[in-house]
Amino acid sequence: MDTIIEIVYFLSAAVFIIGLKQMSSPVTARQGIVWAGIAMVIASLFTFGDPAVLHNTGNLGWMVLAIVMGSAIAYVTAKRVEMTNMPQMIAIYNGMGGGAAAAIAAVELVRVSGGAEAPETTVMVLAVLGAIIGAVSFSGSAIAFAKLQGLINKTIRLPLHMMINLAMFAGALALGGMMAFSGQVDPTILLIFFALTLIFGVMFTLPIGGADMPVVISLFNALTGLAVAFEGFVLQNAAMIIAGTVVGSSGTLLTQLMAKAMNRPISNVLFSSFGSATGETAEEEVAGSMKEIQGNDAAIMMAYATKVIIVPGYGMAVAQAQHKLKELEALLEDRGVTVKYAIHPVAGRMPGHMNVLLAEAGVDYDKIMDLDEINPEFPTAEVALVIGANDVVNPVARSNPDSPIYGMPILDADKAQNTIVIKRGRGAGFSGIENHLFYADNTRMLYGDGQKAVAELIAGVKQL
Repeated sequence: MDTIIEIVYFLSAAVFIIGLKQMSSPVTARQGIVWAGIAMVIASLFTFGDPAVLHNTGNLGWMVLAIVMGSAIAYVTAKRVEMTNMPQMIAIYNGMGGGAAAAIAAVELVRVSGGAEAPETTVMVLAVLGAIIGAVSFSGSAIAFAKLQGLINKTIRLPLHMMINLAMFAGALALGGMMAFSGQVDPTILLIFFALTLIFGVMFTLPIGGADMPVVISLFNALTGLAVAFEGFVLQNAAMIIAGTVVGSSGTLLTQLMAKAMNRPISNVLFSSFGSATGETAEEEVAGSMKEIQGNDAAIMMAYATKVIIVPGYGMAVAQAQHKLKELEALLEDRGVTVKYAIHPVAGRMPGHMNVLLAEAGVDYDKIMDLDEINPEFPTAEVALVIGANDVVNPVARSNPDSPIYGMPILDADKAQNTIVIKRGRGAGFSGIENHLFYADNTRMLYGDGQKAVAELIAGVKQL
């Protein structure tokens, strides 16, 4: 039976990796998710055939109950969650994975504290490392969820915050090392150990601003995968080892790519307070003024263009305007206008947020272009329509060395012949940095809710 289970684990891991590869393309992403999900279900079912599980018949009922309850909660919440709240759900699910890995480590360590024979030192070290990483991912993801959900609306940095974090982390490492290398686990030390790791996760995430949350979510995803892989070694479970390793490595690559897209080292994202939603970042005064445009005038400008580039951001998600954009796209194309969508790697609140929303609205994948593909086309576009995007189109990233976002690759919306910005009000973006694009000579502001503003554009085009 053990051989059969190992073969199933291997095949499930192979299908899981294939599914992950398919997720790299929007065309096959849905199929990849289904394949990976089926592989994980099969691996989980065959785990019940493990002799270690069968010998503990008293726990089978609890295991089945936990799986049923967790699946039911996940199904209901996934069905009900709005696309605008998807980043929060991803954050909390990442945290749950890390929490599960930490719980596995806790069970093993509690077993040793109860008098059971300690496993070899290597296994104890991996259990402790998995506990630290998993607990930090759990509590840190909870804070990320709270920030994205608006439960925490500002960054929090205590006096000597970095020193406090270092002290807690060093303390957790010291206690973990004591347990791992001595082979003895004192219940009090174990409790302090987990308290330090959980508090460290909270303190680590609190100073990070909301605009940096996509990178943080991706990082915690990588940490969760790493913790699961470590605990897979502890349990000698090949499926956990492979799945955790793949998730950890892919999450790490994604984190690096997103940090690169912001032109900031990961250390700067994690240990600075840029990205605050409080608007504390100081910027030079902007020359000029914002110039308003009415919906009918903007519609005329777009209807008689030959190329229009749409730049969506989180404001589009909040307004749920993606379906209206698709309708506007169809009207413009009927008039012979070429319409494309420009996506920045960190637009929205999680990786791929804009792509998912546009795909939901039925936008052709070939029209959704990334930064490197679309930037050369802005100078030949008569109109760039910016809806809900802010920092990713801010030209100070190219012009002002003193700006916190200087050097960050941006979408060149300011280089279009005309730029129309749909915005609810005149305030700064989520990071608190004033956007000089809004004051440019070729920019006009269309104020109002994103969905209503696009509806005005649709009505204006229909009248022509």
